[in-house]
Amino acid sequence: MNDDFQINPELSEDALRGQIEAACAWMEHVYDDGHYSKLTVYRHWSKHNPELSGKIARPRAYRWYLRRELFKLAKRGAEIRIKRSRKRVDLNSPALLELVDETDFDLTRKKVFLFGPERSELSIKRLEHYTGTVAEDFQRYVLLTNYQMHLEAFASQFPDCVGPSRSGVQMPTLHHKDDDNRGISIVNIGVGPSNAKNLTDHLAVLRPDAMLMVGHCAGVRNHQEIGDFVLASGYMRADHLLDEALPAAVPIAPSFLLNRSLAAVLDGDQLPYRIGIVYTTADRNWELSLKRTREHLQVSRSIAVDMESATVAANGFRYRIPNATLLCVSDKPLHGQPKLPSEAATFYEDTKRKHLCVATSAIEMIKRDYPDGLPNSDIRSPADSLLEGSERHCRSDESI
Repeated sequence: MNDDFQINPELSEDALRGQIEAACAWMEHVYDDGHYSKLTVYRHWSKHNPELSGKIARPRAYRWYLRRELFKLAKRGAEIRIKRSRKRVDLNSPALLELVDETDFDLTRKKVFLFGPERSELSIKRLEHYTGTVAEDFQRYVLLTNYQMHLEAFASQFPDCVGPSRSGVQMPTLHHKDDDNRGISIVNIGVGPSNAKNLTDHLAVLRPDAMLMVGHCAGVRNHQEIGDFVLASGYMRADHLLDEALPAAVPIAPSFLLNRSLAAVLDGDQLPYRIGIVYTTADRNWELSLKRTREHLQVSRSIAVDMESATVAANGFRYRIPNATLLCVSDKPLHGQPKLPSEAATFYEDTKRKHLCVATSAIEMIKRDYPDGLPNSDIRSPADSLLEGSERHCRSDESI
């Protein structure tokens, strides 16, 4: 095998796609042979960062993504060279923790890929451990839930979906696979912000086009009923899990385009919903500290309380992944309607399929309207890496 591979941007579009396919296969062979690949991109149109490079690990896990991003760069005239790089690091090596430590991660240094090769390898291994499925089966659009019943509804809607290869996994996952990974995956992340951070930390390496939290919440407004839906316009980050990595003063908002699609489905099906602030807490029994929580709800003008949405949104912002929240009101503890066993069982049975159908219908709308991925320029910074997904327009010399 040669030690380098070069993509010729002057080829016809069909020939260019074929060469990029061959380049992806070449990187996979290099990885299987025990090495990382070093990807170098020269962009003649950039005044400040014409040449950028970075190392790639486990390219097969996100081949669809590399294929798309390299094609966009080459089509614009970028020169792309790929070389065999250093040997892969043993994940059992004591040096691994230093290599994956992101405490001093330089977010101002423009690079090719957001993650280093060791971080990619470790996250993919953990993702496969938690979900019981291979990373290559993850699709571009990922639903996150904390209810097994939503996985059951998903399996009913998509009988051909692929599930875990073993029983007893921590985060059971199903994949409705489509060509070029354009299908939908759903992950039962469990309850709480720690689980939400854990899964999204590792999922981010695969660069999904969107992730959507599909969960339940407590409604806190008078004019909400059990079974009503909630879309987040923003979040009160009372979980505090990511405060050190992302200061609480940083505004976090969901993807407008995802919200617009969700609202269109809800409107079309004449389903009641409200848009507003979602208050995410790490305290499952927040009602037992009601005075303090009520003050936070009032000052933030929140309309719902949950335990995952703000965490997912904050990590989506950190890792540049378009995201949104689709919640369903399951209880109203401030109005004498706490979640009790008999009422909860009836509510779950009545809403699980409808809830999933809204989410998947919105994703299908997004897939149709944005086949190259949701524009994510609103969650990118000028110094972000090259391989960072779609933009609606190229507005500067640093855009791809």
